[in-house]
Amino acid sequence: MKQDMSSADVAALVSELAAGPKSIIDAKIGKIYQPSGEEIRINLYVYNKGKDNLVIEAGKRIHLSKHLRPSPQLPQGFPMLLRKHLLGGRITSVKQHDFDRIVKIGFIRGGVETTLIVELFARGNVVLVDSENRIILPMNPVTLKARRLRSGETYELPEAQMSPVDAEVSDLMGAFSKSTADIVRTIATRFNLGGVLAEEVCFRAGVDKAKPAKEATEEDAVLIRDAMQAVFAPLLVGRAEGVAETVAEVGAEVEAETEVEAVAEVEAETEVEAVAEVEAETEIEAEIEAEPEVVAEPEVGTEVEVESEVEAEPVTGAEVGAEAPGLKPHHVKKEINGKVEAFDVVPFDLVRYSDYEKEYFDSFNTALDEFFGKKALEQVEDEKQAVKKEKTLGVYERRLLQQEGAIAKFETDIVKNTALAEIVYANYQTIEELFSVLNGARAKGYSWDEIRSILKQAKNTVPSAQKIVNIDAKTATVQADLDGMKVNLDIRKTVPQNAQEYYEKVKKLSKKKAGAIRAIEDTKKAMEKRPAKAAKGGRRVLARRKKHWFDRFRWFVSSDGFLVVGGRDADTNEDIFKKYMEKRDIVFHTQTPGAPLTVIKTGGKDVPETTLQETAQFSVSYSSLWKAGHFSGDCYWIKSEQVTKTPESGEYLKKGAFVIRGERNYFKDVPLGIAVGLELKGESRVIGGPVSAVRKHGDYILEAVPGKFNQNDISKKIYRIYADELNDPRFVKQIASPDQVAMMVPPGESDLKSQKPEKNAGKAGPKNESGFDVEFEAETEAEGNTEAEFEAETEAEGETEAEFEAEAEDKTVCGDEAEPKGENEVEAKAGNNSREA
Repeated sequence: MKQDMSSADVAALVSELAAGPKSIIDAKIGKIYQPSGEEIRINLYVYNKGKDNLVIEAGKRIHLSKHLRPSPQLPQGFPMLLRKHLLGGRITSVKQHDFDRIVKIGFIRGGVETTLIVELFARGNVVLVDSENRIILPMNPVTLKARRLRSGETYELPEAQMSPVDAEVSDLMGAFSKSTADIVRTIATRFNLGGVLAEEVCFRAGVDKAKPAKEATEEDAVLIRDAMQAVFAPLLVGRAEGVAETVAEVGAEVEAETEVEAVAEVEAETEVEAVAEVEAETEIEAEIEAEPEVVAEPEVGTEVEVESEVEAEPVTGAEVGAEAPGLKPHHVKKEINGKVEAFDVVPFDLVRYSDYEKEYFDSFNTALDEFFGKKALEQVEDEKQAVKKEKTLGVYERRLLQQEGAIAKFETDIVKNTALAEIVYANYQTIEELFSVLNGARAKGYSWDEIRSILKQAKNTVPSAQKIVNIDAKTATVQADLDGMKVNLDIRKTVPQNAQEYYEKVKKLSKKKAGAIRAIEDTKKAMEKRPAKAAKGGRRVLARRKKHWFDRFRWFVSSDGFLVVGGRDADTNEDIFKKYMEKRDIVFHTQTPGAPLTVIKTGGKDVPETTLQETAQFSVSYSSLWKAGHFSGDCYWIKSEQVTKTPESGEYLKKGAFVIRGERNYFKDVPLGIAVGLELKGESRVIGGPVSAVRKHGDYILEAVPGKFNQNDISKKIYRIYADELNDPRFVKQIASPDQVAMMVPPGESDLKSQKPEKNAGKAGPKNESGFDVEFEAETEAEGNTEAEFEAETEAEGETEAEFEAEAEDKTVCGDEAEPKGENEVEAKAGNNSREA
C-alpha cells in the first residue's frame, strides 16, 4: 500500500496547482488548522472558484481535499503562527524544487513575502521562511550535525541528487561506476526515482535490473536515459510552455509588483546540482526485493535548487523519445484480504501496471484526495470505533488486550535485534576496516568534526565511508547502513562485542516476553474466577455525580447536617469571603498561620457542639500543622461579622488575608485526623473530613493521620484499596479517582490507620459480587486496568493556605502582609473566652 508521494507525483501535483482548473495561484488564505501532529490544513478562497482546502501532511502528501479531519478545539502554536503571517494573504507561486519531494509555496501579505517549504521526504517537515530564506518557524525543529531547522536559522536544503528528467549518459555512467549495487537500486537511489519507477525504467529499457551497476555499458546507459525520458514524457511535455503560461497567469491575476517578482523568480532559479546520494540506497533495496509491485519510496534527503513548473493538461505530439500521452491520473487496484482495493495512485500509465484494474480521475488532485484523504478519514473513524470498543471491554479483557500488544512488540523487537546481530557478523570485514580507520584517525589526534569532514569527502571513493550514516561523538558510536538496516556500532569494542550487544537485547526481550505470557495466563485464570454479572432484573445503583458550588473548596457535611466549607488557597479563601460567607455563619481558623478560612453555613440555625467539634478538627487537619507532622493543634471560632478586608491605615493585606476584630472562642489540643469515604446512597461520591462526620454519611471509610506518604501517593493508595474492596475499578474511578481523592487529603505526608476500609453496617454499598448491576449516569473515558494506569499523576493541591496572625487587643489580621502588634496581650485577654476541646 502506498504511504507517501513520489517525486513524479509531486511534479504532477504542482503542475495542477500552478496552472489550469485546479490552480491555486492568487488564492486568498483563510484560517489554518493542525488536525493532527504532522498535518496542517489551509482554508483557501480561489478566485472565481470558491472555497477549497489545501491539506499538507509532512513526509507524506500535499493536495486539495474534500475529506477533512475534524479541527482541534484548541489550536496549536504552529498553525497560529502561520495565521499571523499568512491569514488574508495570497498565494503567488507553487513550485517543485527540481525533481525532488520538496514543494515551495510563495505568499504575499501586506507587501511582505514568505515561503512555505513542504518536505515530503524521510520524516518530513513544514517550514515557513521569510524573503531572505531565514526560518520563521518549522513545524518540527531539527538539530543535526549536517542540518539545523530552528527559528532564526537560514534554511538549508539537504544534499542534492541527480534529476532523472535531466540525466545524461555521462551522469548515468558516473553513478554506475561508483555504485556497489545493481542497476535498479542505483537508479532508484541516485536519481530520486524510488522502487516502482526504477523498475519501470529498467523494464522499458530492456536492461537486466539485477545486473551489477559497475558492469553496465554505455549502451545500457543510453537505453536507460531514453526510458527515463519516455516514462516522464507526460511531465516533460510542455515544460517550457508551462513556465511561460504560469508567468502570464500570475501577471494577469496579481498585483504588478508580484508579477515582476514572479517572472524574476522563474528566470533566476535555473542552477542544477548533481550530487550522488548514497544514504537512501539500501532502503530502496529492501523495498524492491520485498514488494516489487507496490510503490515504496526511499527516504530521500536531497534536493537541487531548480524550479519545475509544468503543464498539467494532456499534450500530444511532442518529441520526447515517444509521443507523450499526457497525464492520466488513476488508482491501481488489486485484491487485498479478499477485497479489491487501490494500492497505488499514479499520474500516468505505467507498463508494469498494465494488467491491473484501474480507476481514472479528472485530475491528479482528485486521485490523491480519494487515495490519501479518504483513507485518513477512515483511519480517524477506525480510531473512534476502537476507543468506543475499548470502553465496552471489561477490566480483564482490556488488560488481556494490552498484554497481547506488548507480546507482539517484544516479538518484533526480538526479530529486529537478531537481524542486526547477524548483519554485524555478515559485514565483519567491512566493520573491522571502518573501526581501524576511525580509531587510527582518533589516535592521530583528529577531532570528530575533522573525521566527519574527511568521510564526507571520501564518500564517492571509499566504499566503507559510504556506509556511515551518522557519528555520535559523545558515545563514540557510529551509525552504519548495512544491508538496508541502520546499525549502531561502538568503535571502542570489537565486532563480536558489538554483535553480542544485540544478542543481549534479544535475551532481555525474550525474558520480558516470557513474563508477559505468564501474565496473560494469570489474566485468563482471573477471568474464569470473576463473579458472573447479575441478571438484568437485579438491583441497579446509579453513579450520580451532581455538581455543587462547594466542589471547588474543601468541604464536609457535619453529623448534624451542616455544610462546612474551607478554602484551598488564597483565591478560594477570597471567594468564600466575598461570595459565600453570610451573616450568622461561624468562621474557624487555627492559632498557627497556614490554614483555610473555614465557614459553617448555619442557615440561621443554632449550631450544636458536635458540629463545632468536627469543624475544629477539620480546621486543624487541613492546616500547616498536618504538613509539619503534628498530631494536635489549637483553633478558634468567631462570628462572620468579625472578619473584614479593611486593614488599619498604612497596612497592606495580600490576597487571602483578612482582619479579625473582637474576641475569639478557642478549642485546645484538637487531635488531627481525617477520613476519606465513599458515599453510595443518594449521591455516589467520595467524601472527606472529620472521622465522625464521614462515618455518619459514608458507606466505606478509611482513616488518615500524618505519616510518610505524600499527597499523590496516599490518594492512589486509597483509590486502589476501594477499587479492590468493591471489585469494580471502573465504578470507583467514576466517583473516587486519585485526583478526586486528592481533593479530600490534606497537603503534606499521610498514612492510613488501616489497609482495610471500615464498612458502615447500616450503609452497605454496592459490590459486583452482591448480585446487582452498577449503572453510570455520566459517560467518562474508559479506565485503565493495569498498574500503570493507576499511576496517573494528580494535580498537587495548593499547600499555602491563608495565614492568620494576631495584631492588637481587639483586632487580628489574617495573612502575613500586615505587621502584627501586641500578640501576647491579645491572647492574654482573649484567653478568658477560650474553652477546651
